[in-house]
Amino acid sequence: MGIVSTVLGFCGFGVGTSIGLVVGYYMFIYFQPTDVKDPVVRPLVEQDTKSLQRLLPEIPLWVKNPDYDRVDWLNKFILTLWPYLDKAICKTVKTIAKPIIAEQIPKYKIDSVEFEELTLGSLPPTFNGMKVYLTDEKELIMELSMKWAGNPNIIVAAKAFGLRATVQVVDLQVFASPRITLKPLVPTFPCFAKIFVSLMEKPHVDFGLKLLGADAMSIPGLYRFVQELIKDQVANMYLWPKYLEVPILDPSKAAKKPAGILNVKVVRGIKLKKKDLLGKSDPYVKLKLTEDKLSTKKTTVKHSNLNPEWNEEFSLLVKDPESQALELIVYDWEQVGKHEKMGMNVIPLKELTPEEPKIMTLNLLKNMDPNDVQNEKSRGDLVVEVVYKPFKEDEMPDDLEDSNAVDKAPEGTPAGGGLLVVIVHEAQDLEGKHHTNPHVRLFFRGEERKTKYVKKNRDPRWEEEFSFMLDDPPTNDRLHVEVISTSSRMGLLHPKETLGYADIYLSDVVSNKRINGKYNLIDSKNGQIQIELQWRTAA
Repeated sequence: MGIVSTVLGFCGFGVGTSIGLVVGYYMFIYFQPTDVKDPVVRPLVEQDTKSLQRLLPEIPLWVKNPDYDRVDWLNKFILTLWPYLDKAICKTVKTIAKPIIAEQIPKYKIDSVEFEELTLGSLPPTFNGMKVYLTDEKELIMELSMKWAGNPNIIVAAKAFGLRATVQVVDLQVFASPRITLKPLVPTFPCFAKIFVSLMEKPHVDFGLKLLGADAMSIPGLYRFVQELIKDQVANMYLWPKYLEVPILDPSKAAKKPAGILNVKVVRGIKLKKKDLLGKSDPYVKLKLTEDKLSTKKTTVKHSNLNPEWNEEFSLLVKDPESQALELIVYDWEQVGKHEKMGMNVIPLKELTPEEPKIMTLNLLKNMDPNDVQNEKSRGDLVVEVVYKPFKEDEMPDDLEDSNAVDKAPEGTPAGGGLLVVIVHEAQDLEGKHHTNPHVRLFFRGEERKTKYVKKNRDPRWEEEFSFMLDDPPTNDRLHVEVISTSSRMGLLHPKETLGYADIYLSDVVSNKRINGKYNLIDSKNGQIQIELQWRTAA
């Protein structure tokens, strides 16, 4: 019976299995489930932003965000230079780390810590996009999206108590969004004095760690702990608004901050040339330093006098005594028409001995061309007394790190008053009906100053500085700014036209010390002008 039961059991299993497979097949073919719906197929253009980012998480930022620019050129540049950057970066890391390690290891009773191997591998970081911020300050701000899945080989060996241990870092991955700020921008190569680096979010850091040849990251819980610890430590040091500062240039030298003061006394003129037909000349002297955008100084007019006595004193800020020179030009004043030039000369500051007064008699020349035969004619002499006083170390202006800092007023500023500095930076979207050759005129307390002309430009840049010495703060005053276009052709029709104007009230400048902003031009469709105002006091 046992044998028969076994045979019947196997036959029943085979028959039952066969019947089950046949029934299941027919049910799968002829019966469809009612709770399953056909998938909805839609083109990508109909998907919303969140759906696209979920479907394609690795889309570059320049695709997802229109504010970011594509930087394939930068990735190619880094790829070509990476073998050299690898060596340079590793050498710099060793140089920086060596004194830090030497300072820290005595605290932990470690004999030595040194790099056995240090290389960043053959795979450079890649940048998925870059965003540039435009500000009114002298700075350039860039935000980058960086991904680096590298193959570095970093081996650190430590010795303590006669034992030696090695730690190896492999398979490093870093995803970060750094903000790089170059400031202040200066007219000396590489055109910025410092680099400030911040992180806009916590970085993603992943790596392998081998301790004595074993994978330490395989220890339960250690991988997550180390990863979060690194994120928190890096974020505490460099997460915005905190930053890493890298000095590039000495800001005071790069921006050519004042190096001293030149005191000039215009004493007299001797046997000046007669210019007027019916009488003598009406001379006055203009003086300024070369390579300086500040307005010129000038003496009073001495009417009908070829041997005038001025005895007038002036103070000029010197930025570079090695390259600057004092330029003196004598003019003949005219009530109507252009003032006629009588002669000129220059005094290179490098020829002056600091703190030593020097009286000089200068021959007036037509120009500074040594080959011009007209300079041989006698045009009279000008007697001046000059003394250059360099700043001492404790008198030198401080660092330029704070772009909002305002210099103090120069020596001789009236007590209770100050120096109002107006810097005309640029204008945008200017539009004239007949021509667009703009310049700016400034009107303040009866004084007028104007910038140079810029030909055929709707977005001119001047970067010119003007100053007004005041006996009292301009709390209730306003500055009238007018943009004028002058025809470049000698025509009688439309010689000038106004491109717009703005009135700037100065009470905020006195309280805030500095304002840098853009002002909409009245009587202009879209015109704007950027002007920086500073109120400098001796205190």
